[in-house]
Parts: sequence; structure tokens; C-alpha cells
Amino acid sequence: MRSPADINRSLRRFRRNQRGSAAVEFAFIAPMFFALIFAIIETSIVFFAQQVLETGTQDSARLMLTHQAQDSGMTQTQFKQDLCNRVAVLMTCANLYVDVKSYSSFATVSISDPISNCTFVNNFTYQSSNPGDTVVVRAFYQWPLFVTKLGYNITNIGCGTSNTYRLLASTAAFQVEP
Repeated sequence: MRSPADINRSLRRFRRNQRGSAAVEFAFIAPMFFALIFAIIETSIVFFAQQVLETGTQDSARLMLTHQAQDSGMTQTQFKQDLCNRVAVLMTCANLYVDVKSYSSFATVSISDPISNCTFVNNFTYQSSNPGDTVVVRAFYQWPLFVTKLGYNITNIGCGTSNTYRLLASTAAFQVEP
């Protein structure tokens, strides 16, 4: 352990040092370094949130696959709440959207892009299905981004504005069991 006298000598020597190049270099590099670290962290969280949404969508879609949702008369609000309960660890229900469409076969499936000119288009429906129908369950979540203001841009909603989001999307397509 160093004595108080040694510590005082070290502090005086530090104060007398006029070079300060390390501090100046750190001041130049630190903002870029921290921006890079925050961008890496934000990207990691977005990927993790995408996986949480994917897993929740697959689990909720299983209710449609096994005909449990249809037999219980589940509404769009109830289906969305089921999905919301599964992804509540990272997401809020306010930014969660569900689209459930039923088709007669896989060949007739037609889905549209929910983003048009950096704007989220919410024209989703909830269609019940019958045994043997092909069902496409899509879930979307508007994930808020913060590091984009530092020059790192992975936004696809609200491009060029201060209110930027990354639209996370998950899809499950299956044929309903008889």
C-alpha cells in the first residue's frame, strides 16, 4: 500500500505535467468509441428483440394451427393479447401489430409490405380459418432507436425524422389441422 506522501508526490507530478497528450487524444477518440459501443449494444438488443418476437409469434400461431383459437372464438384483440403476454419481457402492446389471414391453399397466399416510403402502413386484418386452410400469421413491432441520432442508421420507419423506429417482423405460415 502506498503512503499518503507517495500519493501526494504522484498528484503533484501529474499537475506539473504540461504535456496532456493522452487526455487530448482520449477526448478526440472517446466520442467515436462510445458511439460505436452504443451502436453495437443497440444492434444486439434489436436482434434479441427480433428473436423474442419470432418465438412469441410461433407460439401464438400454434393456437391457430391446432384450431384452439378458432374453437374458443378468439378475437383479434385476444390473439394480440396472447402474443403480447409472450413478448412482454421486451415489448409493449402499444407498438405490437398482428395480421392473420386465411387462404384456400399455399398457392393463393399474397402478403403486402407494411412499409411504404419509410411509413408504417397498418392495414391488418384477423381472419378466422377452417380446417385445412392455409393461414399466415404476421406480427410486427415498432422498436424505437436511439443511436441513429449519432450517425448509425438501421431505421426503416420515420427515416430522416427525430422519431425513428426499426420494424421487427415475424411470420408463421401453416395449414390448419383438421
